[in-house]
Amino acid sequence: MPQHVPSSLRAPHSGAPQHPSALPPHPRRIVFLAHRDLDNPAAGGSELLVDRLAEGLTGLGHQVTLICGGPAAFRDYRVVSAGGEFAHYLRARSAFARQVGETDLLVEVCNGMPYLAPLWHHGPTLCLVNHVHSDLWKMRFGGPLTPAARIGRRLEQWALTGAQHRSLLVAVSPSTAHALRGIGVERDRIRVVHNGVEEPGPRADRSAEPLFVAVGRLVEYKRIDLLLRLWERVRPVSGGRLVIVGDGPERGRLEQLAGPGVEFVGHVSEAEKHRLLCAAWLLLHPSAVEGWGLVVTEAAARETPTIAFDVPGLRDSVVDGETGVLAHGESSFAAAWCTLALSGHRRELMGKAARDRAARYRWHRTVRQFRAVASEAVRGASGGGEPNAPRR
Repeated sequence: MPQHVPSSLRAPHSGAPQHPSALPPHPRRIVFLAHRDLDNPAAGGSELLVDRLAEGLTGLGHQVTLICGGPAAFRDYRVVSAGGEFAHYLRARSAFARQVGETDLLVEVCNGMPYLAPLWHHGPTLCLVNHVHSDLWKMRFGGPLTPAARIGRRLEQWALTGAQHRSLLVAVSPSTAHALRGIGVERDRIRVVHNGVEEPGPRADRSAEPLFVAVGRLVEYKRIDLLLRLWERVRPVSGGRLVIVGDGPERGRLEQLAGPGVEFVGHVSEAEKHRLLCAAWLLLHPSAVEGWGLVVTEAAARETPTIAFDVPGLRDSVVDGETGVLAHGESSFAAAWCTLALSGHRRELMGKAARDRAARYRWHRTVRQFRAVASEAVRGASGGGEPNAPRR
C-alpha cells in the first residue's frame, strides 16, 4: 500500500476551538477521494488533475493523501488503495477512518458514482466535478441496462444537490458549472478552477505528410467510431494518416471498423505523446462531452489546433475560428477537417493563437486557485463567514 507521510507536515492539534481570524490561512491536511490513481491503466484527465493538485499542494507544504481504487504508485504524497474498481466505493469510509483519521479537508472527486462523503464525514468537505454525466449514463448503460442508467443519473444528481448541499463544488470549466446549475446546484456554491498544462519541452518536427491525431480513452462517449466514419470521407481529400492514441474497452471493435491509413498505438509515453502532438497537423476530438478537454490544451501548447464538436467542455477549451474549429454536426466536422488539411497557413495561424492561449493555463496557477477555494471551504465550515470567492 503506497504511502508517504512527512511527519514534519503534521498540523498541530488543539482541543480548543479557534476564532476564525486565528485559523491557519490554508488547510494543511487534505484528503482526496477519487476513483483511480494516475498509475491505473484506465487513468485519464481526471486522474492527471488530481495528481497535479496533490503534487502541487504537497510542494506548498500541505500533507496530502489520496484514497482510491485499484493499483496505486508511490508518490511524493501518500496514496492508499482502498480496494478494487467498484469495491473501494464501499470501503472508502473505513479506509479513511483507518488510514487517515483527522483531516482539515476532505475532497470528494465526483465522477458519476458518488462516495457520499458529507453523509459520513463531519468535517469540511469540497466536491471536485469534472463533468455531470447526464446523458452519458444512457450511452454507457443503454438497451437492457436502461434502468441502471436511470438509477445512476438520479443518484449522481442527488449526490451533487442533496448530499453536497452544504459544500462548495469546484467545476473544471464554465460548461461544468452550467451543468451543475442545470441540475439544481446553487450558483453561489460553485467555483471554477481550470485545468493546467505542462510547459512543453523543445518542439519536435511537424510531419511533412498529413498526420492527424486523436488522444483519449477508448470508451463510448469519446466517439472514435464516428471519427473513423468521417475519415473515410476526408482521406480521399487529405491523404495521410490518422493515429489513435489510447486504449480502452472499445479498442477491439474500433480496430475492426478502421479503414486504410488508421493506426492504433495504444498507451504511449509522455515523450511520444509530445512528439505526436508536435508532429500532428490537427488534433481531432469527437467526444460527446468533456469537463475541459485537457489534451486540447496540451496540443495547443505545441501549436497544434483542434477540431471538435460544439459540446460542453470542448467549447471552453477551443476558441472557435481562433484556436481551432467547433463543428455543429458530422458534415461540418468533415468540412473543417478537409479545409484545414489543405490550408497550411490557416493551421499555422490557429496553432500560434492556440499556443498563446495555452500559456494562460499552467498547473502552478491551477494549484493556487484550488488552494484558495479549499481555504474558503474550511473557513465556511469553521464558522468563518459565508463563502466570498468570486461567483462564476
